[in-house]
Amino acid sequence: MERMRIDKWLWAARFYKTRSLAADEIDKHRVQINGDVVKPAREVKAGDLVQLRQGYTERTVRVLGLSQQRGPAPVAQLLYEETPESLEAGARAREQRRLAHEPAHAIQQGRPTKRDRRQLDTARHDGWGDRWSASLEDGSGRR
Repeated sequence: MERMRIDKWLWAARFYKTRSLAADEIDKHRVQINGDVVKPAREVKAGDLVQLRQGYTERTVRVLGLSQQRGPAPVAQLLYEETPESLEAGARAREQRRLAHEPAHAIQQGRPTKRDRRQLDTARHDGWGDRWSASLEDGSGRR
């Protein structure tokens, strides 16, 4: 067993949960072998450099071995070695995500309560919407 399909190798190395997910990612050009965009049937061999994207994470791994079956994670990790540049980029990305501003924290009050909603509806029905109209009419019907 010197070569195997890239979609099957990605599945066996546990980068993707199913072969069809791996094939979809390959079809979307998110997987490259030695810098070339490939198809799911492309064969991979030991020593090849595989670049792949999982979510926001870009990884570059060197193929060390091949396996026809999907084994446990510790065994799957023996099939590849991540490059030092990829490890460093992953660490930087994790640090940026950790320090990034969480958009949900900007929401101070959340959704309006039932009471707030009633007050908004009352204000709208009392002519509040007419006073703040952005139309060109001045209230007399003229322009």
